[in-house]
Formats: sequence, structure tokens, C-alpha cells
Amino acid sequence: MPTVKTPPPLPSPPAPFWPQDALELTILRELCGYLVNCDELPDMVNGVFEVMVRRFDMVRAAIVLRRHGIVSVADLTDHPDAGDDHSGPYHLGGMLLSPAAKLATLEVVSESELVRRFPDSAVHIATLPDAMRITVPIRHRKRRIGMLEFDQRLGAAYGPERTMVLLELISGLMYDITEMRSRRTRDRRRLMQENQRLRSLLEPGPGNMVGASREMRDVYAQIRQVAPSDATVLIRGGSGTGKELVARAIVELSPRKGRPFVAVNCAALPETLIESELFGHERGAFTGAMERRIGRAEAADGGTLFLDEIGDLTPATQVKLLRFLQERTFSRVGSNEERHADVRILAATSRDLEDLMARNLFREDLYYRLNIFSIALPDLAARKGDIIPLARHFIERFNAKYGRHVRDLSPEAATALLDYRWPGNVRELENALERGVITASDELIHLRNLPPTLHPGLSGAAEGPAPETAPDGSLNELLDAYEKGLLQAAMARHGKNLSAAARELGISPRVMYYKVRRLGLG
Repeated sequence: MPTVKTPPPLPSPPAPFWPQDALELTILRELCGYLVNCDELPDMVNGVFEVMVRRFDMVRAAIVLRRHGIVSVADLTDHPDAGDDHSGPYHLGGMLLSPAAKLATLEVVSESELVRRFPDSAVHIATLPDAMRITVPIRHRKRRIGMLEFDQRLGAAYGPERTMVLLELISGLMYDITEMRSRRTRDRRRLMQENQRLRSLLEPGPGNMVGASREMRDVYAQIRQVAPSDATVLIRGGSGTGKELVARAIVELSPRKGRPFVAVNCAALPETLIESELFGHERGAFTGAMERRIGRAEAADGGTLFLDEIGDLTPATQVKLLRFLQERTFSRVGSNEERHADVRILAATSRDLEDLMARNLFREDLYYRLNIFSIALPDLAARKGDIIPLARHFIERFNAKYGRHVRDLSPEAATALLDYRWPGNVRELENALERGVITASDELIHLRNLPPTLHPGLSGAAEGPAPETAPDGSLNELLDAYEKGLLQAAMARHGKNLSAAARELGISPRVMYYKVRRLGLG
């Protein structure tokens, strides 16, 4: 018959620890005190080693833990009670090397680094002549993850057997508590980050700005950074993105809040009047100057001067503005008297200033004076998540303005808003919602209440075949009607900003003004 081999007996688990006397209760209370009150593993090791020195006559000790491929080593060497036998520190199989380390010094090294340090892993561990070597395993979830090894003086008051049982219990608890606290710290940190993210989504924007997209949160952060200073700010973005709102938000958060805020649209002023508008003029300085007039810079003294569409300034005006930016001094037209204005400059442009500089249409020195702190506003099409919140904000505003009671958008209208590309950005959305609130017949804005450009199929109809019957009117009348429609649509998209509409149509502002007057659109 075949011989049946009896499997070796499984190792029996360590016997549970039950205190046998008042001393053991005292020791257990001291050890547990360090476990409860210390948040980090090195502090716990310090405390446990201090009790071991005092209660168990420990001479030297080391603790080794293996966690996720990392070996953490804490050691106690050259304790005063160890004497001068020069037996050296523990090496624990070549994993520990520390000259006269402090109590429970923690060193974390990778296994490859340990191999590099100790090519010969078998290192003799010298035992003190008057001490006994005790090794205690450290277990976590029934798995051995490290060991606590120490020398106990021979003839110690507390026996090695009870010491091993007690310290095995404590070492396991020490690791379990550390893991639990580390996990709790990670969870708390993750919750705090999530809470911060949600708060940033719910936190209202500075000023009257609406939007919680990541792009707009970046803009809000930049506004809060630069607002307390007096630095010149260049606000960049397409027409209708809300550059003046950004300027007003900066002022609201600045020390100049409550002081004059003067806005100048550089694109809307003729070249012959821009200098007078900025710096003022004396009586008789030019034809029509019947009396002295202070300029916008002087009117903004102590406050903020907002220069909108700064890219439309002529080179001659740029030179005069550069001098004002450098010194904050100016002279009225027709006067040689130097005047000073304490103003903060905020500038905005929808044009590519770098391209203008490359074509010698914008001065580099003026650009560098303006571009101290730049804020770039994203187009509305790049932050579609803000379209519906903005639409509801405009609905509330126009409800109050016109005494209406529109509650929300219909699903079809909301879909149309999200699908549209919004070349006129937030201003075009505002105009669309104003029309919607005015024309709504119930509590919802329906698709029919929105401008025709947002209706599905409109573009397809526009691209369809031409009618077979010719419309009435001469060629010039038809051309004027077509041109008038193009100009009206462009002006509506840009909030009647003629310079922006001219850029979209590819004509100069001068030609745009002429056509507006000729066709009676002004």
C-alpha cells in the first residue's frame, strides 16, 4: 500500500493577550496611549520604543516594514545602555545601516537602492554579550509584513515570553491604526478637493459675470489676482464676450471702487476727436471749440479709465497715449500746460495686436505698456456649458425690465441655443433672449420666439435654389436692399458696434460709417 504522508501541522496562531497583573495593564495602557495619540508611524515607533527601553530593559531595537514594494526602516542604535562594545547597529539581513541613529529614525528606500547599498545580503548581526535577541513578527490581515527585533538585557524584570506576546499585539495594532489613519487622511483630502471644486462651481463670479465653466473660473481667478493692485490690464476677447464686464469686475474688487469709472470706445470716435475726448481742449483750440472741456482722463482722476477697442487707435494717437501711460501726464488740445491724472488704465481689444504690430499698425512700446497683465476671454462657443445659465440670467433681467413672467426655455429652444455657434458671443445671446422674452406668449420661450438665425433649417433654406421669378425693383435697389440686410445683421450680432461689424464684413470703419449713413441705418 502506498504510504500516506501526513501533512505538517499548521502553525498555531499566537495566543490572545490577556493582562495577568497590574503591571501589564499599566504597560498596555502606556503603549495604547501612544497608538491613540500619535498620528504618524514614526511618532508611534518613538513612543513604543520609549516604553520598551523603560519597561522591558531594551538595549537596541529595529523595526522593518514592507509596504507596496518599499522597505521602511526604523532603528534604535547606540543607546547609552548599550556600552562601548563597538558591536555596531543592526543590519537586519543587510537592509539597515545608520551611524548612531536617533530614537526611531525612519528611512524609506527602494529595494533596488538596498541592493545597491548592500550587495552581500548576509550580514552577521552581533548580539550584545549581556542581552537576549527577541524577534516579533508584525502581521496585517494574517499576513506577515515586517518584524520588530530588539535586544533585551539578561535578567530583565519582565520576561521575554510575555514581552513577545504583548509586543506582537502592539506592533500589529500600530500598523493597523496607521493604515486606518492614512486612509482617513486620503479620504478627507479627496473630500476637501471635491468640496473646493463644487464651491468654485457654485461661487458667483465677480461683478455681474455669469458662468461656471473651467475657462471662466480661470478668468475669475485672474480678476481676483490683479484687482487689488494698480497694474494696467489688457483684456482680450472677441466682440461681445464681455470685456467691459471684466473691467467693471476688476474695479469692484479694487481699492478704487466707488471712484470714477470712465469708459472710452476708441473705435467709435473719429481720429480728429479722439485726442480731445481723451485729454480735453481749450476754448478756440479748433473750429467748434466754443468752450473749455475736460477730457476722459481728467474726468477719471482718482479712478479708472477703460479704453475699449484699443487696437483701433491711429498711430498718431498711439504716440500721445503712450506718453500718458508712462507719466500719467497730458496737455489739453490748445494748451501747453502739463496736467496729471491719477488713473488706473484698463484696456480691451478684440483685435490681434501681435498681427497689427507685425504690419506696423500698432506700436510695440505701447503694446508692452498695456500688456502688463493680460486676461483672455473665451468665445461663447468654447464654453457651451454656460449658455443655459446665461440665458436664464437674461430671462430674469428682461422679465424685470419689461414686466413679463417668462419662466424658462422650451427644450427645442434650449437645443437651438446649444447648437448655434454664436459669432456675436454673449451679446448676441443677450439680444436673442431679449427678443424671446418680448415675443413669448406663455411662460416658456419657444423656438419661434428666437431670432431666425437660430431656427433649424434656416441655413438650408438660404442655400436652396433661387426663385424662378425675379423680384421687383432695379438692380441698384436690389443691391441696396441686400447690402442693407447684411449690414443690419452684422450690427445686430455686434450690438451696433460699427467697427466690429466692419471687421466681420471685411471693410474699413470709414466705409462702414458711410454705408450706414447712406442707407439710413444710423
